[in-house]
Amino acid sequence: MTAPSEQSNLQCPTCAGQRRFDPPTQRLSCDSCGNGETIEHCASINPAQETPYNPGQPSDDPQSTVAVAVHRCETCGGGVTFVGAALSERCAYCNGPVVLEPQDTEFATMALIPFQIDQDDTVPNVARWVSGRLAAPSDLADAVAKGKTAALYAPFFTLDSSEAISYWGSYRVKRGKRTVVKQTSGNFTVFFDDLLVPASPHITPLIRDGVIHDFNPGNLKPYDPAYLAGFGAERHHMTVAEGMEANRDDKAVLIRNRIQQHSHRHLSNIRFTTDSSHIRYRRILLPVYILHYAYKGKAYKIVSCGLRGTTYGERPFSRVKLFLYSLAISAAALALGIAYGAAGLP
Repeated sequence: MTAPSEQSNLQCPTCAGQRRFDPPTQRLSCDSCGNGETIEHCASINPAQETPYNPGQPSDDPQSTVAVAVHRCETCGGGVTFVGAALSERCAYCNGPVVLEPQDTEFATMALIPFQIDQDDTVPNVARWVSGRLAAPSDLADAVAKGKTAALYAPFFTLDSSEAISYWGSYRVKRGKRTVVKQTSGNFTVFFDDLLVPASPHITPLIRDGVIHDFNPGNLKPYDPAYLAGFGAERHHMTVAEGMEANRDDKAVLIRNRIQQHSHRHLSNIRFTTDSSHIRYRRILLPVYILHYAYKGKAYKIVSCGLRGTTYGERPFSRVKLFLYSLAISAAALALGIAYGAAGLP
């Protein structure tokens, strides 16, 4: 669903037909007459611009909210908006049924990277992913071919921050025949630039991994509903504070890795404190194709990035193939042991 003014802008000026965004040409294309039009941006809008954030403020800027109609999933609760004629009766996240809800309020999107490849381009990418799965059932490709693909703009934050880190940890050193545990500590500052943070609880690690490796902030464009024409989108409902809290564990992993690099030792029992400052953010949308398929009654997903087609997925295993692989590995280990014994090696 979209506002009437946005809907009228999506009508073809030649035949008044419905227009959709076409990823290969990056233009609006009419379904009826094929007429195409370039999406123009205001020169004064900089999609790379970031907004400062003060952790002490109670909430995000209320002026940045917009009202939209949302189709809510009855299974997982995911909410998707539609611009133009595209409308799915199934949820892009879980393939559950969706129903139209009254108007909802959400935070305005600042920028996006539009779909670069169309849905047909995902077919060989998915096929290569399936063929590369070891111990997969022989009929997995047939099951995947019967699946249904949803195209979705998923909501993310980009976050910048300066982190003043103090840490403590221990490491082991050899003293003759003894191993001694020593303590160490340190302080340093690290700057995180454009950390990509999911802005929805419905963005699973699989979906995040499907786009994070292809993300380049230099490709961001100013938000324009024309890019969403023909696609679904989940918009932003999380505040910046909620996004930072949801990203706390992933950020802690990054900080621990930086601590290991700073100490030049393999530390264990790491403890740290960090003081975040100079926080800046963007609310962006990134394109993904999510293929839903079933195998023996169980649901699985395959995610293909709408930028370059990087593909990740969930899949079943063949118990017979796993058993045969384990036999082969055991046989190889036994043969290697016999060969070492015959050679008289220790």
